[in-house]
Amino acid sequence: MFRDEQTQHSQREFELMQKRISRLKSLALKYKRAEVTQNMLLELSNLAASVSSPAEFYSGVHSYLSTLLPADNFFVALLDPLNNVLEIPFFLDEKDKHPLELFSKENISAKLLSGLTGYVLKTGKSLLCNQDKFEQLILDKQIESLGAPCHLWLGVPITVHHSVVGVLVIQSYSEQVNFTEVDIELLGFVSHQISNIMERVQHQEQLEQAIAQRTRELSVAYDKLKQEVNEKRRAELLQKSLFEIADLATSNIDTHAFYSELHRVISHLIPVSNCYIALLNDQCNQINFPFYVSQANGRAPDSRIICDGLTEYVIKNRRPLLLQNIDIQSLVSSGQIYAKTPELNNTKDIYQWIGIPLFIHEQVRGALTIYSTNKTRRYQENDLDLLTFVSQHIASAIERKLSAESLIASYEQLEDKVIERTQALALLNQDLEKEIAQRRKMEQQLVHDANHDTLTGLPNRGMFMERLSQAIKHTRRHKLDRFALLFIDLDRFKLINDTLGHIEGDRFLVETSRRLKLCIRENDSLGRIGGDEFVILLDRINGSQDAKEVAERVLTGLSEPYKLANQQFKSGASIGIAFNQHKTDTSESLLRDADAAMYQAKTNGKGCYVIFDDKSHKQLDKDIELELELRNAISNRSLLISYLPIEDLQTGETLALEPRLYWNHPSLGKIKQAKLLNIAEHCSLTTELDIFLLGTLNSEYAQLQKMSLAHLPLHINISGHHLKHKHALRHLKNKLKQSYFSSEQLWLFFDEQGFIFDTDNHINAFDLLTKLEVNLALSGYGSAHSALSSLTFLPLKGLKLDPSYPCHLDSKQHKKLLNAHFLTAQALELTVFVDGISTKQQKELMLEIGFERGQGQALGKVLRLEEVETSVCA
Repeated sequence: MFRDEQTQHSQREFELMQKRISRLKSLALKYKRAEVTQNMLLELSNLAASVSSPAEFYSGVHSYLSTLLPADNFFVALLDPLNNVLEIPFFLDEKDKHPLELFSKENISAKLLSGLTGYVLKTGKSLLCNQDKFEQLILDKQIESLGAPCHLWLGVPITVHHSVVGVLVIQSYSEQVNFTEVDIELLGFVSHQISNIMERVQHQEQLEQAIAQRTRELSVAYDKLKQEVNEKRRAELLQKSLFEIADLATSNIDTHAFYSELHRVISHLIPVSNCYIALLNDQCNQINFPFYVSQANGRAPDSRIICDGLTEYVIKNRRPLLLQNIDIQSLVSSGQIYAKTPELNNTKDIYQWIGIPLFIHEQVRGALTIYSTNKTRRYQENDLDLLTFVSQHIASAIERKLSAESLIASYEQLEDKVIERTQALALLNQDLEKEIAQRRKMEQQLVHDANHDTLTGLPNRGMFMERLSQAIKHTRRHKLDRFALLFIDLDRFKLINDTLGHIEGDRFLVETSRRLKLCIRENDSLGRIGGDEFVILLDRINGSQDAKEVAERVLTGLSEPYKLANQQFKSGASIGIAFNQHKTDTSESLLRDADAAMYQAKTNGKGCYVIFDDKSHKQLDKDIELELELRNAISNRSLLISYLPIEDLQTGETLALEPRLYWNHPSLGKIKQAKLLNIAEHCSLTTELDIFLLGTLNSEYAQLQKMSLAHLPLHINISGHHLKHKHALRHLKNKLKQSYFSSEQLWLFFDEQGFIFDTDNHINAFDLLTKLEVNLALSGYGSAHSALSSLTFLPLKGLKLDPSYPCHLDSKQHKKLLNAHFLTAQALELTVFVDGISTKQQKELMLEIGFERGQGQALGKVLRLEEVETSVCA
């Protein structure tokens, strides 16, 4: 019994021992597994630091993992958080092919995300899935079936910063291979370690990228800084070179040293072993080479006439050129260079050639050239730019050098000329003093001529009006002082000019001025303001009686006979007198008043004087009223036209028509053309009257056509006022262009007297009017005795004699004068018309002299279109 109890006790101890041994073995296995796991994790950490690619790292993970659990079917899936794409960096499976072989690259991520891998990614939890659970997940539509069926599928998430970034997957196709909780825990450790390693690798990768980026930035900054340093050094060197070039321009070294120094300065900037400078002469027809250096030690080219060399090519193109040898030979082949002078072609050994034109005195006057003969020295575009910039300063230095040399030569010539000129000046000094005295005398004479009439020596209009203005200012300051203005117009002066000629007419005016001087005091002023118009300013008179006495003396003095051309000739005068009576008087208004009074004296019968008074004012008012009425008549087209026929004196045939304006005034009656022109002259409406006439002719063109008269030439009297101003002449030209009559029908007659007084304007205007192809002629010819030579340079087609000639046919002198006019017109091939034929006898006498065309009372009836219409209607 005791033995049984002992046996039972031993049996219990043995069982306890067995249990302890089992626990110890389990603990030993667990410690060993922990040690292996720890070592594996260390190895994984070392592996992450040693591998060169992710595929190599995951392959090592699989190798270490296979030592702890069955991992024949293992893959790693990683999620790219930026674009949510699932990638598989490592894949190993017994049955399934790599997903890239099963699915397209675009669809692989979506497929994996729809399976168990995507399920672990979504849940973020480890999953041990058997076939039953797999089918349940499919039924719950949590996943889709992918790949071959397996016994067990184990997936553990990889978490970085609490975010699931991937999945570690182990599969088992055999029922003998099962995964325990320990395997899940082990795979979780591996996943955690991989996440740490991935985080460290990611951090290291970011650090390396940052270092690489910073390294690149530092490298770029260094290169930029290096470039800036080089550019600064280059700029300093360039600035130093430019200063040296500027100093050379002002140095006193000789020409050879000057160009050698230029070459030295350029050599600091760019290698110039072969270099020369070419310059053109002042005539730009010859080229010379003041500087030449060559590696071949050749001598400088000789001066030559401009030809078709390479140097001339760059000068001709006026722009910098960088040419390769092939470019040069192409220019030679195309005949652009050395076609005429092949003997100058030494370009075969040139590898590169740079030519820069030199602008001296703002013209291309030369070229700076460098070239290389081998490939060891290659010129670039930046060398061309640098040399182009420097060449501008070199050209300026050469320009200043040449100017300095020219200045020195000029100084030497100047010194010689100064000595020579000093000697000549000593001889000419006395002559110069005489010349200065003569010049002063001429200046005094010019001042006198500007203010005095050249014929009589009396003050002219300008000077007299100045004295009259001073007299008005004086009387405004001194209320009690008075003065009088006498306006004198000579009678019969025109007749004297016509009968005795210009010279005797001038003698008549000189004698008249002498007589007038005898009639006035020393403090009075006498002036000539027109052809036969004189004015007297009587200063400080006591009353109107003083002016009347002077007027009487003037009339008496001028009534004495004149001895002209050995003949006794009597004249006379009409005098208008005006006094300063109003505060508003001006020099022009007083002269106008005196002129109006003189005009009244002429109306009264000449040889008398009239004092401007209220009656004269009334007359002026009437004149102003008449002017307004005339302006209204022109604007209302109330003026009418009559047509005076110009006939053949032999046959009586009507050769042309002279349109004349007349005015049926409501109170003054019919005003003919002569008086109408006189009114227009006083009102300054002559140009408007002419324009009105031309416009009215157009309106009557249709009527003239009906009467078969529209084909006849028209003799139109035109005022010379059109020719004094550009706008008036332009207006006349435009009106002529608008005429319904052809230009050949239009004869424009300008008064000869107006031509004498304003020759230059007439000549210029005639040249312009001739372009319209109208016929130009002078009317009143013989009244002013224009020089015959003036007819030779005027584009005239005809002359119309002054109407006074037919009235003096009983005078032999007049007949001789008429005959002279006829012969002159024949010699100049001018058509002559006689005006003023009032009797049949005058017509016969004109035919005897040779005149063929004329007009007047004795020739044809004046034609009025309104009278013709009335007679036709009747």
